[in-house]
Amino acid sequence: MEHARTTGPGGFTLMEVLIVVVIIGVLAAIVIPQFANATESARKSAFVADVNTFAERAFLFMAETNELLPDSSSGQCPAGFENYIDPDKWEAGTPIGGVWDAERDGFADSGMLAGFGVHFNNGDDPGDDYMRHIDEMLDDGDLDTGGFRKVDTNRFYFLLLK
Repeated sequence: MEHARTTGPGGFTLMEVLIVVVIIGVLAAIVIPQFANATESARKSAFVADVNTFAERAFLFMAETNELLPDSSSGQCPAGFENYIDPDKWEAGTPIGGVWDAERDGFADSGMLAGFGVHFNNGDDPGDDYMRHIDEMLDDGDLDTGGFRKVDTNRFYFLLLK
């Protein structure tokens, strides 16, 4: 005698759904930090690329005008530099937070007569360790020496003229 198999309405049991939810949660816990690290690495790389581009353009500006890059307020493109860069990119802020700034004769104590960099003026300073990693990508890994330096609290600049 054959027994008829009875099944309820189609669908998943509560236990099956819970197992799938747990598996998805575990996978998300593994993958999401990877994306966060990749995003942060991309921000650092974009910042380094911008510094290199702005430095190249600043040296061109200085060669063509026989002038140092002018001082500007934080977040504002230096006068005349808009002919060498996209001023919207300068004024939009940096990929790592803070705003771009150009200084002239402002930080002679640090050995900088002219330079530009990031000014973290809104409490968004990521700290010296973070910036030291960027310095390793740009320079010598030491924020006190080389062409990229910490020139003041919350200010990290590429030196155009020492």
